[in-house]
Amino acid sequence: MATPRKQSKAEQEPAPEVELPIVCIVTVDEDFVDDLSRELAPWCHVEVRDSYEGLTRWTREVGVAAVLLSIDTDGDEAFGGLSVLNELRRLNENLTLISMSRARARAVEKQALENGSDAHFRSPVDVDELRMTLIEIMRLRTETVAREWMMQRSLEASRFQDFVGGSEPMRLVYDAIQQVADSSINVLIRGESGTGKELAARAVVALSSRANKPYIRLNCAALPETLIESELFGSEKGAFTGATESRPGQIELADGGTLFLDEIATLTPALQTKLLRVLEDHQVQRLGGRTFRKIDFRLICATNEPLEEMVRNGKFREDLYYRIHVVPIDLPPLRERTGDIPLLCEYFLQVHCLANGIPVKQLAEDALAALEEHTWPGNVRELENLVQRLVVTVRRDVIGANDLPSRVVAQSVAAQEAILVPEDGTDFDEEVRRLEIALLTTALRRTGGHKAAAARLLKIDSQRMKYLCRKYGV
Repeated sequence: MATPRKQSKAEQEPAPEVELPIVCIVTVDEDFVDDLSRELAPWCHVEVRDSYEGLTRWTREVGVAAVLLSIDTDGDEAFGGLSVLNELRRLNENLTLISMSRARARAVEKQALENGSDAHFRSPVDVDELRMTLIEIMRLRTETVAREWMMQRSLEASRFQDFVGGSEPMRLVYDAIQQVADSSINVLIRGESGTGKELAARAVVALSSRANKPYIRLNCAALPETLIESELFGSEKGAFTGATESRPGQIELADGGTLFLDEIATLTPALQTKLLRVLEDHQVQRLGGRTFRKIDFRLICATNEPLEEMVRNGKFREDLYYRIHVVPIDLPPLRERTGDIPLLCEYFLQVHCLANGIPVKQLAEDALAALEEHTWPGNVRELENLVQRLVVTVRRDVIGANDLPSRVVAQSVAAQEAILVPEDGTDFDEEVRRLEIALLTTALRRTGGHKAAAARLLKIDSQRMKYLCRKYGV
């Protein structure tokens, strides 16, 4: 006789109970409730209510996952459940809502969907179809919530000061900023336009001992040559025409804090010489002044120009180059950190949707794939401007590849495929018909309506051209 196998400790312990989602059915049709409850019982906990009273408050308290609501259950008002649908959706965007009605009019279904229903069924309801629809919607919502939660966690984990991005190139930037932040050495930030050079400068200042001291920013390329000198060094009364009073320059205002000179490569040789003297002597003289003022400031510069080449060509002083190039921080272009694009898109969607007072939109997978394939010559600034435009111009909650500019779609295989063959498929014959009509009308327009010339342009014989024109009435 075989000896019984001894059960392991794991087998002896009862299996942990899995918490089933709560699905609430709101209807007075008892037979329908019995049939549907049997279908739903294996995978959810069913609650039944026969009125709308206290429904919205109860669903929140209990943590209901889905509500199957008959919109003409009770009350004097026809389809009184529409307002209940609207309230449920307003209070919980993630709640699965399915509406039901005895009404046959399409207008009722449209109203139900407009008031927040995910799907609408007309009585008599096919219980099996309703069950499958409910399970699918709840699955999609669960996946969406989980994806949004993961994206939010990733977004939070990839934030560094005002930067968003967790790619390896950006990790190197964060490390460099942290290494130099708490010193007083000069920093040169390099990178293409739109990569976030000013963000890097602000991050250095925020992590430094000068964080609460003056932070002065000057874009050297934004001012004409006649004004940049007085803006940098200040001026005394009467120093030049229009100087009606003495005023400090940006260098003087940065005393004790930080001066950020953006686009430093645009300074003239004369101004480069004066700036070098300030860095060497730690004192500044205003235009028209006779005295020097002692100053203590940290200099952070930024440029997208090749300074080494400018030094070789005599356009930038070599001694100034070495003065400002103590610690360089190189910002990568967006095309070298494509892994950050989903995080950046999510961040910009949140920011600009909030700024415009609308619910946060989402990017469809084909749209996101197209954005990741784009080369982004304007870098992060270009991406933000595009997302801001899409937030305002796209009325739907989900932004698809069709909504993207042609310059982005042109570079994306994924976007072109999505446009040619959408997820729900396409009518091949209709697409061919549309393409042939477009080719015919374009060729005829270019040739001034001459069919023979249009046929030559399309490289088809004249008989086929006439046939196609008759076929499509062109």
